[in-house]
Amino acid sequence: MKETKSICPECHKTIYASVFEKDNKMLIEQICPQHGRFEDVYWSDAALFHKFDKYWHTGSGLENPMNEENEGCPDDCGICPNHKTTTILANIDVTNRCNMYCPVCFANAKRSGYIYEPTIDQIRDMMLMLRSEKPVPCYAVQFSGGEPTVRDDLPELVAMAHDLGFLQIQIATNGLRLAKSVEFGKKLMHAGLKTVYLQFDGVSEEPYRKLRGFNAFPIKQKAIENCRSAGIKSIALVPTVTKGVNDHEVGDIIRFAADRLDVVKGVNFQPVSFTGRIDQDKREKSRITIPDIIKLVEEQTDGEIPVDAWYPVPAGLPISQFISAMRKMPVPEITVHPHCGASTYVFKENKRLIPITEFVDVEGLLEFVNEAKSELNGNGSNLRTKLKMIQRVPSFFDKKSAPKSVDVTKLLIDILKHGTDEATKQFHRNALFLGTMHFQDMYNFDLDRVQRCGIHYATPDGRVIPFCTYNSLYREQVEKKFSRPLD
Repeated sequence: MKETKSICPECHKTIYASVFEKDNKMLIEQICPQHGRFEDVYWSDAALFHKFDKYWHTGSGLENPMNEENEGCPDDCGICPNHKTTTILANIDVTNRCNMYCPVCFANAKRSGYIYEPTIDQIRDMMLMLRSEKPVPCYAVQFSGGEPTVRDDLPELVAMAHDLGFLQIQIATNGLRLAKSVEFGKKLMHAGLKTVYLQFDGVSEEPYRKLRGFNAFPIKQKAIENCRSAGIKSIALVPTVTKGVNDHEVGDIIRFAADRLDVVKGVNFQPVSFTGRIDQDKREKSRITIPDIIKLVEEQTDGEIPVDAWYPVPAGLPISQFISAMRKMPVPEITVHPHCGASTYVFKENKRLIPITEFVDVEGLLEFVNEAKSELNGNGSNLRTKLKMIQRVPSFFDKKSAPKSVDVTKLLIDILKHGTDEATKQFHRNALFLGTMHFQDMYNFDLDRVQRCGIHYATPDGRVIPFCTYNSLYREQVEKKFSRPLD
């Protein structure tokens, strides 16, 4: 059993909670003195929970947090000194307006009754705040909403982010405007857009009718086609996975992506979060967790992508630490909570999906990289270490099982030798990233996860707030403070 703190789903006060094992599942129990006991599934597979738990790392957070520690987590979000992870990806909501009306959305102007739309100057100030973070400035920003493409000045915002030094600039979009206009996609691409984070719930009509209210699948297909025509070469498909709605299509979504590797570079499955008050029976029927997703992937790819192919997000920490030591400069360290997400890389050859774990001894390679990092930190020679990399890294590869169409060994050696953005891009051009990130709601809220969150929201009042606390506690407060009435 692990003791933690949580939030009461009724009164939103900080309460005690515990994560414990029962019937090969990990459950979370919340106890509110006023509203009683709540229980929900935290992780649906206890064995996998314990396997991922081995990759627990505690980062040092920001040297220049924006808020002082007064009331304690999560009341001091902004970020306070309690936070353990720097900003890996920053969200900036540029509007709460939308050109769709989905039942599962975080933000909606029609429902809230007001318009939240920061000015260009406010957005610039938020980006300057992110770029001033220490010891590592934020390098990745995502414009979100609402639907960011309803702003005609979105290309101007993208260009501003590029000029301020962000290396990864993306938009989270439903794809409706991109499906209507190749020219708009071209404007975004020329302004510096790197990735389209495309809402994508399946490869048939029914999931869209249930989750979006109409058949949006043709729109998604047209948006992808128009991105290709506009020269946008990095699209991530983002399915909101709900049990009984689209969980039977996760394998088909992966194969859809793999057939479009010239522009689709990843799939990031997001188990549905429950906002607002919801009864226990409905949550039990619809709740899906990370282990459920990766088991469904194994089943629906006929075992080509097994459960063992997936690792928790912080498993890659030795690589970022090695690159930092090699380049003698701090780089973002992915010290997120090991149960926030999971990922793997897949290569396609002759219609077959080959996960990286099939031909790479991942744990052995990570152990070697960790040793090399320690050597560099002990004033070892960069040149000697690079030569060691060239000699040793191939020993962790099984060439017989590796794809023949791409030299993955060289791609990984280049990342470790150079640690550059271009070397990383070259790897991603040849691989399909698969990920799953489970954002919290009031019924599975764990403050240990919040303190290690690496996905943050920047706000107009000079704060940086972790994703799950923003959407559970702070969104309405921030939006009302900087809103105008809805006409």
